[in-house]
Amino acid sequence: MDVDRSVAALSEVLFTLAIFAVGIAILEGVLYVILVRWLKARLALPILLIAPALVGLTALIIYPLVWELNVSFTNMSLNRLCDPGFPAGLLAECRGEPMFIGLDNYINVFTRPVLQVAGFFQVFWQTILWTVINVAFHVGLGLGLALLLNRHLRLKGVYRALIVLPWAIPQIVSLAVWRTELNAEFGMVNQLLSLIGISGPSWMTDPFWNFFAMIMVNVWLGVPFMMVLLLGGLQSIPADLYEAAEIDGASSRQSFRHITLPLLRPVLVPSVILGTVWTFNNFNVPFVINQLELETSDTLVTGLFRAAFQYNRYGFAGAYAFVVFAVLLVFVIVYVRRSGALRGAYE
Repeated sequence: MDVDRSVAALSEVLFTLAIFAVGIAILEGVLYVILVRWLKARLALPILLIAPALVGLTALIIYPLVWELNVSFTNMSLNRLCDPGFPAGLLAECRGEPMFIGLDNYINVFTRPVLQVAGFFQVFWQTILWTVINVAFHVGLGLGLALLLNRHLRLKGVYRALIVLPWAIPQIVSLAVWRTELNAEFGMVNQLLSLIGISGPSWMTDPFWNFFAMIMVNVWLGVPFMMVLLLGGLQSIPADLYEAAEIDGASSRQSFRHITLPLLRPVLVPSVILGTVWTFNNFNVPFVINQLELETSDTLVTGLFRAAFQYNRYGFAGAYAFVVFAVLLVFVIVYVRRSGALRGAYE
């Protein structure tokens, strides 16, 4: 029975993909006739190239976002699992009750617990602390390693391969190993600490040490990626500038401050933005390491997952998701304007 269901589901997916491909082909044909044969438009080729991607973005990103925004204005949950309609379930009913509740979900995000006990602002500050600490270590250690590997060293390729190894391993595999090794009784971490006379903490049950373990694992995973990005930026800086600075009597610190950092800015600023967004939205590390679901270790993203798929509050989760999106959007806009991320290195 399960095999039949799997085959049927796979057949439906393949049929949907085939219909989608045929639709794209028809769309391209129609656009070609209209833009090239009839109108002879100057921008016909760019439009023909963009059209499939635009359709894909609409189907896979824009439509789900609009649908989720629609659900965020309803009381949809596991107990009210009905079609909310569009727009916003204004006329939809579920078990004789209207589904449209306006901005109630958005108000509840800030006024009621988003988890079982913890409210939005507690989880928000936990997420800010998680993000700031991780990004600081990612950038600091990544830049330090990049500076070391940018010099003439023996076996430099071996060092790079070893440092990049944590990033190359599938993340879920690394996290499963880390969760095992952080076991208070049988894990390797506490056993190694016991060899030097230190009694290892309860990584999974103690709120402080569980949060510390999340940061430790995420730093181990994130530093290699940041190092690779910054190393590429360092290698693009002309060596002539450092030679001229050395002739003028500049110290290594002055060269780093006045040459390396300004010319590394076009790489560093986008890297920090990406690192912040990815860390803020990181789900795997907090969810896997926080095995016992300690609310002191939850972030906004894990809280969103629990609201949607553990507590089955779909309308509330939709509003929660757009609040998280708004927080990230404000951060990116402010950071780009303050840091001058869109300016060139020589401006």
